[in-house]
Amino acid sequence: MTVLYEDNHIIIVNKEPGEIVQGDKTGDTPLVDTLKEWIKEKYSKPGNVFCGVVHRLDRPVGGVVVFAKTSKALARLNEMFRLGQVRKTYIAITRNRPADDEKRLTGYLKSIERNNKSYIYPVPRDGAKPVALSYRYMGSSDRYHLLEIHLETGRKHQIRVQLASIGCPIKGDLKYGDKRSNPDGSVSLRAHRIEFDHPVSGKHIDITAPLPADDTLWQAFSAIIDKDQEA
Repeated sequence: MTVLYEDNHIIIVNKEPGEIVQGDKTGDTPLVDTLKEWIKEKYSKPGNVFCGVVHRLDRPVGGVVVFAKTSKALARLNEMFRLGQVRKTYIAITRNRPADDEKRLTGYLKSIERNNKSYIYPVPRDGAKPVALSYRYMGSSDRYHLLEIHLETGRKHQIRVQLASIGCPIKGDLKYGDKRSNPDGSVSLRAHRIEFDHPVSGKHIDITAPLPADDTLWQAFSAIIDKDQEA
């Protein structure tokens, strides 16, 4: 975990793959608890520290995560996420190149708790929720392809399922059809950038997470990403 931005009301961090945002049945220490301790030590705060979970990333996914340091910011951020007022940009490395360089994908997603897996359907189905995202092809290496994704909805495993449904499973994602796992157990999907107006001050916040310095494939794609951001 690395802190990317902090003020009196919000804190934004770069989550490492493998970290969990909120507690689960594994009993592993969640990122929200690590942050509470970090804030407590940094500011020598007595008693309990407030740190609210605004949104989540899957355990094997790294990148930008926003937390609220005040109840006012938490309530307002929750509403902003609900209304789609937060722009989230993801990047993914896939083994296959999609047939279309740009496309909006829609469907209905159903999560099954028993096997911790989600399923996508083209038409409404009992218990399935509507989902949508748009992707854009950015470039290729010798064997892999880079996509930029903008989420319109934020359902469990949504990007992973929707890309797999068009024959483009994310590198390292065995759960959704890739051939091999990544050595560190991650999947090659990152919450790359987040943009929104500050829930209290109104200031425009635009934060990009750095690529993993020790991941040669992400670093190989860094020139494409940097050039795209400059355009």
